[in-house]
Amino acid sequence: MANPRFRRGPRKKYPTPFEALGAQLGRVRAARGYTQPQLATAAVISLSTLESIEQGRRPLTLELAQQFDELLDTGGTLEVGVENLPDLAAAIPVWALAFMDAERTAITISSFENQVLPGLLQTEAYMRALYDYRVPVQSPEETTGQIAARLERQEILQRHVPPIVSFVLSEATVRDRFGGSEVYREQLSHLRACAGVPGITIQILPLGLAGHAGLSGPFVLLETPDHEHLAYVETQRGSQLIHDPDEVSILAAKYAMLRSQALNPEETKGLLEQLLGER
Repeated sequence: MANPRFRRGPRKKYPTPFEALGAQLGRVRAARGYTQPQLATAAVISLSTLESIEQGRRPLTLELAQQFDELLDTGGTLEVGVENLPDLAAAIPVWALAFMDAERTAITISSFENQVLPGLLQTEAYMRALYDYRVPVQSPEETTGQIAARLERQEILQRHVPPIVSFVLSEATVRDRFGGSEVYREQLSHLRACAGVPGITIQILPLGLAGHAGLSGPFVLLETPDHEHLAYVETQRGSQLIHDPDEVSILAAKYAMLRSQALNPEETKGLLEQLLGER
């Protein structure tokens, strides 16, 4: 897998919607007499997170906007601002933006999935097959935009210094044949190739176990460049980026147990090769 140098584009002349909303938050915070450390403590978030939001490098989520509105007595101004943000080319739901931002610069990523393969490992054809089953049905233009956004996310694995990434995948995710036999085989081949890339570890949690630590569903653990540990969980119509160290620690313990219950990386490669008919 190629590793072209990861570069950010030049700063735009005009502020992005996130920069404008972040500047508004900073102005209101200062007017209410809060320093950044004081507001971060009151909101139970890290100082680096608040700094990133005010600088427009991290989106202000609806949940945080509502919390800041209450703390700063803004009458719902920030909530309205978030609700009226551009749809980011209709590609990424607003509730997932904070996770995408954290993922983009993470130095470690650990992901457990039990329904579909993680977006970072999906082929374009597999993505399209998943969107074919989306309810309600969406337009081809929406699907194309969302696939482009997901493919762009995968560029983090090709950074000059990529993150250390670990995946624990339920065996069901590598046996379901979304898109048919051709798409399935291409996806399996891609998984096998990824399993051989330095810095990427893939382990399959086999079917038929008497029990395992992932019964409550999928989740992702992230470590930021500032060594802040975050967790992300997603539901049918929303998500939560978790900052609370106690909650993150619980999910980290679950992930450690899942890794011990899954096939080791070499056994996983063997299973993928078996499914591909190479053994």
